[in-house]
Amino acid sequence: MERRSRSGAALRLLNSDWVRPILLMVILLVLWDLSVRLFGVPAYLVPKPGDVVLAMIDEWPRLLAESVPTFTATLGGFALSVLFGIPIAMLIAGSRTVEAYVYPLLVFSQSIPKVAIAPLFVVWFGFGLMPKVIAAFLLGFFPVVVSAVQGFKSVDGEMMDLARSMKASRLQTFQMVSLPHALPAIFAGLKVSITLAVVGAVVGEFVGSNSGIGFVLQRSIGNFELPLMFAALTVLALMGVVLFWAIDVLERFAIPWHASQRHKAGLAN
Repeated sequence: MERRSRSGAALRLLNSDWVRPILLMVILLVLWDLSVRLFGVPAYLVPKPGDVVLAMIDEWPRLLAESVPTFTATLGGFALSVLFGIPIAMLIAGSRTVEAYVYPLLVFSQSIPKVAIAPLFVVWFGFGLMPKVIAAFLLGFFPVVVSAVQGFKSVDGEMMDLARSMKASRLQTFQMVSLPHALPAIFAGLKVSITLAVVGAVVGEFVGSNSGIGFVLQRSIGNFELPLMFAALTVLALMGVVLFWAIDVLERFAIPWHASQRHKAGLAN
């Protein structure tokens, strides 16, 4: 019985949500190291995982300090995406006229490469935080709008009719019917937006900045410091994972009644 309980606890540990990604990362790192050694890949092309770990340990204070402006720009751009994206989505979903005029322009704007127009932000706003925030906003804005429009349009018409028949005001209808039904789609867009905001902040740092992880990447590439470059990429990946996880936790608190959350709870059990 004791052996069975131990084996059951080990299986539950291996199947937990946080252990499985770590195991996959360990497997990928081992494959990476074996590939570099077996095929004799030179260090100036692909460094060994051990060299990347050593570079991260040696440069950790610098990487941590440089991640602060990138993190700040990411949060600023994401906040602007939410602040402007959801109200615009409400207007698009609530008015066919607004949708006919605004929605095509939003789609058209996504075909413009953000790297191509990022230098304009440096010309207009200088080398401070603002260009990076705007670059993060431009990348994170569109997913919020698209997902929120889809969410507000998917509200059951019978529920809306029921709210009107009960003499509910527009604000009450929005609070009790429209917003709860749109929240799952909105959170899906927020998860995409927060990861793209990280990319946008780095794009802004590439174009014109003397700080941030993007600046570290640019310098390390220019100096052929491949281990430092991979270490900086790892920090960016961790930043995206942490921010994505924060949105996921917020979603669990906001919509615990949704089927996706019940499915997660069932998997956890």
